[in-house]
Amino acid sequence: MVVGGSRGLGLGVAGAARAAGARVTVVARGISPADGVPGDATDELFAAKVLAEHRPDLLVITAGAAPEMLPLTGHTWESFSANWHSDVRIAFTWLRAALTLPLAPGSRVVVFGSAAELRGSPLSGGYAGAKATVRLIAGYAAGEARDLGITVTTVLPGITPGTGVGETAIRAYAKASKISRDEFTGRLTAAATPESTGRDILALTGTDPAYLIDADGWRPLPAA
Repeated sequence: MVVGGSRGLGLGVAGAARAAGARVTVVARGISPADGVPGDATDELFAAKVLAEHRPDLLVITAGAAPEMLPLTGHTWESFSANWHSDVRIAFTWLRAALTLPLAPGSRVVVFGSAAELRGSPLSGGYAGAKATVRLIAGYAAGEARDLGITVTTVLPGITPGTGVGETAIRAYAKASKISRDEFTGRLTAAATPESTGRDILALTGTDPAYLIDADGWRPLPAA
């Protein structure tokens, strides 16, 4: 099951899973019932209902909002905090639902954070901090999940061209650097793609709490 699997990195994960022969359920706000399960990923009752009906053995949570790219003085509190109300709430909602149900022993939950939390992202408001909190919540869930036989992992991709969030960041930082979008993208030599990220998620077998994902695949995030 891919929450947010109709576009971006989530679409890459769903495509890789289908190519590997898995039965995939995509959960997304605007998806048609013929293609997945439509609904609001921040809705706790919806998350609990969907997990109870489908009981996935791999739950991947990629849904979130593309941040508004502005300097701090250009943000309002509403725009600055947008990812706290979407990304953080979605992670909390689905992790809580997965553990409350609970999913079957041997299941894995993968939550998408962002490498922005490690380097900062001064034009994206509260995005980097929200993603850091996503990793904290996933870490809390991982401790509770262990006794249930469930693995909870956070993955931290960098800026990914070809995705909504990635292209939003690329255009903003290219403009701030006074270079073209293509020149900025050319500097992202370690950037993964949605397709390679999808394959990496399927290949993820470790039990470390967090992994960085780039063009070379995944590797455990060093302890703080």
